[in-house]
Amino acid sequence: MIIKNISHEDRKIFDEIVSHPLQAFEWGEFREKTGVKVIRRGFFDPSTGSGQDKLISGFQLTIHKIPHTSFTIGYLPKGENPTQEILEELYKIGKEEKCIFIQLEPNIIRSQNHYKIQNTKYKIQESAHPLFTKYTFVLDLTKNEEELLKNMHPKARYNIKVAQKHEVTVEEDNSNKAFEEYLKLTRETTRRQGFYAHSEKYHRQQWEMLSHKANKNELSSHLLVTKYKGKILTTWILFIFKDTLYYPYGASSSENREVMASNLMMWEAIRFGKKLGLKKFDMWGALGEDPDKNDPWIGFHNFKQKYGPAHVEFVGSFDFIINPLLYQIYKLADKLRWLILKIKK
Repeated sequence: MIIKNISHEDRKIFDEIVSHPLQAFEWGEFREKTGVKVIRRGFFDPSTGSGQDKLISGFQLTIHKIPHTSFTIGYLPKGENPTQEILEELYKIGKEEKCIFIQLEPNIIRSQNHYKIQNTKYKIQESAHPLFTKYTFVLDLTKNEEELLKNMHPKARYNIKVAQKHEVTVEEDNSNKAFEEYLKLTRETTRRQGFYAHSEKYHRQQWEMLSHKANKNELSSHLLVTKYKGKILTTWILFIFKDTLYYPYGASSSENREVMASNLMMWEAIRFGKKLGLKKFDMWGALGEDPDKNDPWIGFHNFKQKYGPAHVEFVGSFDFIINPLLYQIYKLADKLRWLILKIKK
């Protein structure tokens, strides 16, 4: 096996072997645009007999500086199940980049009660602070519209009809004007819901790098808007990667809630994916089984659940510890940081 950096010339084949938008070459380009260091490694098989090494696996890792220190944290979201060979390469990178730890979040669905990353010599434990959600909802887009509607909660079907009765419309609008409205509604939504969101600069750079590409094998983003009496009420940014539609970002107005624009948006997003011939709709996050009714995300969870998707659990988040002593200090400092943020909030 030969391990090499993934170059720009390798991007097409790299995107073919990875399984999630956060591992796509285009996502790495966007993260580089934000000032984050991106490292891509490929594992090549030289024994194909074709005279050209064959890329058989790989990963994309981001390196994040810890403020006021010379140390960093590595992050590898939605990668493959890490082999011993991958772990050895990650450890090497971790040492070179002065990582305290590298957070691993494999894109592996849990199929048994216990999961453990198999290794013989490294210290890996469940993450002290998971980043990507462990659960999501996934809808099968290969079903026909009649079956999809039948599988919805009755309230979802009713609210779709309410929106249609009020002549709410949904359309793809990738214009700069619609994107500015998305940013405006995002500010309004975060204030109303009281949660943290990425900066406007982050969203602008992402839109600039990923927006509305025609090739489904490249990661692309698309903006859907709902309109009522000429006014935009809801905006969603959807990702397309391979055969899957993703719903990472959404924002809505507090006005005219009675016309149920968000309910029609979900239905039209489903139809949007079907028209493109996509097979799955990953709704980008959910709570666990029997969620706490007081959880601040319960509204989002219940909204998505009403459309009949499967509830999917991934294996979770793991810290691959490079510097054990500094890791313990970092955990204490991180707990204190989140306590202070909670008090301020």
